[in-house]
Amino acid sequence: MSIQTGIEWTDATWNPVRGCTKISAGCLNCYAETFAERWRGTKGHPYEHGFDLRLVEDKLFEPLTWARPRMIFVNSMSDLFHDDVPDAFIGSVFRVMQAASWHVFQVLTKRPTRLAALAQTEIQGLTSCSNIWLGVSVENKAQGLPRIEHLRSTPASTRFLSIEPLLEDLGEIDLRGIDWVIVGGESGLKARTMSPEWVRSIRDQCMTNNTRFFFKQWGGKNKKLAGRYLDGKVYGEFPSANVTPRPSRTERMRVLATLVDRKPACV
Repeated sequence: MSIQTGIEWTDATWNPVRGCTKISAGCLNCYAETFAERWRGTKGHPYEHGFDLRLVEDKLFEPLTWARPRMIFVNSMSDLFHDDVPDAFIGSVFRVMQAASWHVFQVLTKRPTRLAALAQTEIQGLTSCSNIWLGVSVENKAQGLPRIEHLRSTPASTRFLSIEPLLEDLGEIDLRGIDWVIVGGESGLKARTMSPEWVRSIRDQCMTNNTRFFFKQWGGKNKKLAGRYLDGKVYGEFPSANVTPRPSRTERMRVLATLVDRKPACV
């Protein structure tokens, strides 16, 4: 069974890696860490180890068992390109995504330098699969904007930016080669304020550059109350999805067996 999600821009989440470490201003009030640490020490719970990074081997091939096509946010509770995730495991994740070509996989990272490097080695030729969308988080000018250039240098069929939480006016953004932009404010008790003018600036730049624009939320202490209307309109654009027809169960199980046989020893 896939894990359904309330995240507005995806259908399900898949976490073959759990846990992460903070590296930038956008990580300050990490929702994933807050959730995971609630369960630290709870025996048998998926997050009994809190937000400590670990590989989840029994989740690796999960998407191949999901018959219904869907958009899947990869590692909503981690970052696939964390330094402590082995190259071989990342390669296995990409081979599963390539094989499960009836799904769209949305891979989001704050570590695009490693993504760009592995695109030349372990996952060479896989980053440009039509059903794999590659994205970077962009929360501010100093740490977020430089990630875009690393993303642009990586072969990909679809590139996207997750500008959430938006922490300041980003000014002019170079959107060349960027297909989709998601914008959202921070939510929770310690949420930092987002100005409507910052959001409007990004929306207008997306319209000028013919880039799909998705406004996720205003955020705040009560994100549901704040809603997601921007100037009286809900913006919910997506890039075009290019996937293959859903295979039969027999074919899916054949592919699954092949990938299991290829699983590297470190996994």
